[in-house]
Amino acid sequence: MPRGDGEISSIMQVDEAEPTKRIATRDVDAALKFLDNQGTVPSMSDSDEKRLLRKIDWHIMPLLTCCYFLQYLDKTLLNYANVMGIKQDTGITGNQFSLLATIFYISFIVCEFPTGYLMQRFPLARYLGANIILWGIVVSANAGAQNWATLAALRVLLGCFVAVVAPALILVTGMWYKRSEQPLRMGIWYLSTGLGQIVGALASYGFQFYRGQDFKSWQIMFLLFGLLTIVIGVVTVWILPSSPMTATFLSHQEKVWAIERLRENRTGIQNKHFKLHQVFECFRDPQALLICLINILSNIPNGSVSTYQAAIIEGFGFSSKETALLSVGSGAVAIVSTLAVAWFSGRFNANGLGIIFLVACGGVLGGGLVSFSPKDNQGLQLAGNFLTNFIGSSMALLYAYSASNFAGNTKKVTMNAMLLVAFGIGNIVGPLTFQDSDAPRYMPARITILATSCAACLLTLVLMGYYFYENRRRQRLAAAIEHHENNEFYDLTDKENIQFRTVLFQSDYI
Repeated sequence: MPRGDGEISSIMQVDEAEPTKRIATRDVDAALKFLDNQGTVPSMSDSDEKRLLRKIDWHIMPLLTCCYFLQYLDKTLLNYANVMGIKQDTGITGNQFSLLATIFYISFIVCEFPTGYLMQRFPLARYLGANIILWGIVVSANAGAQNWATLAALRVLLGCFVAVVAPALILVTGMWYKRSEQPLRMGIWYLSTGLGQIVGALASYGFQFYRGQDFKSWQIMFLLFGLLTIVIGVVTVWILPSSPMTATFLSHQEKVWAIERLRENRTGIQNKHFKLHQVFECFRDPQALLICLINILSNIPNGSVSTYQAAIIEGFGFSSKETALLSVGSGAVAIVSTLAVAWFSGRFNANGLGIIFLVACGGVLGGGLVSFSPKDNQGLQLAGNFLTNFIGSSMALLYAYSASNFAGNTKKVTMNAMLLVAFGIGNIVGPLTFQDSDAPRYMPARITILATSCAACLLTLVLMGYYFYENRRRQRLAAAIEHHENNEFYDLTDKENIQFRTVLFQSDYI
């Protein structure tokens, strides 16, 4: 297997502007430093790689799925508590309830860049697990909330701690899987949002039969899921490795194989040095800006649906218990659409951006049915409401783009933060389109879902064109530049390394 062979003291940067600029540095990826100090190991056969991949899947994927499931469920418990009487019990108004969602995402946005920096500086798995434990404590504390001020303070803390999850899981997936394998893996842990909707809806339905005098049903729900989150946080700290180099479930030979199989990604694995020039490059990168705009537009309807799904369904004339059961359908739609994205990408080597486009069209169709179908046709109204969940499935591939189309550790961390800030902005704007004066139909909010979904489709087409142009341009430039061994682990950004190619996702692994 190839090794660093001491060359990390002087590396060649392949830069578009200065293709022969030499950098004297030892600041390379931790994977290259690991390989540089290892002896020769046997080459990995196809059967070896399949066994290794299965081993990685069984040790990494269940925990990532649990983490994402709990972050989605815990932040949306307020949605289910809404039909369980939390507004009446705490004396808050409908607009104050909307502000609770806004407060969460403001805190979420403010904490994204600091938490990204801390993720790069500290052991990733330990930092993730600590934040999970802390937000589990916060969720449990919701059971004791008696007024709006307490709920608002807890939402601020929840947003702060939950901010780590998606960026951390994107980094973990990127350091373990090839680019062709990432869409399916991200689809698997992302589909837990649908599972969260189902579990939350069923829990809400079941707890509404509770008739005890000491606690309200919503208080028990918050306490139960908060304690479960704390347990998963402890398991994450204990079991999840921070990188392939530190994985105790792999032998020495398997660690080398796990690193070597990712050379083709050209995105590196881990680097603890924060590089300011990579931050500025990310802010100026057209693909980063386009992806963030698509994410904002996609998450305006996503934020509306996740916060007000129960209220919308109840507005169709259903009881609180019927609303809880019908909300299961939204989770099922989210799971099916996410699995369809992952399967279609793998089975047909389909353009991932095309899938995002189709998912966004699902949002357009859903928004159209909700907005313009007859008021007395509950079937069409409910179907449209369920279809709006399709657009959220695009997040799995947007996460995959962040992991695969950006290189340089600091740039990847920055892009993850930008992506989640955009996610937060969309989720702030979405719930604010629901005003008490528009109840129970919320027509302005429904039209907003339709309009933003259309805009997301158009910008996706622009991004597809940019990727096509950029890859063609790089192909021409790369013909005149020599490839340097091990530059996959030099912590170069995608802009600095002219050999890097963006992908439109063509997943060949199912």
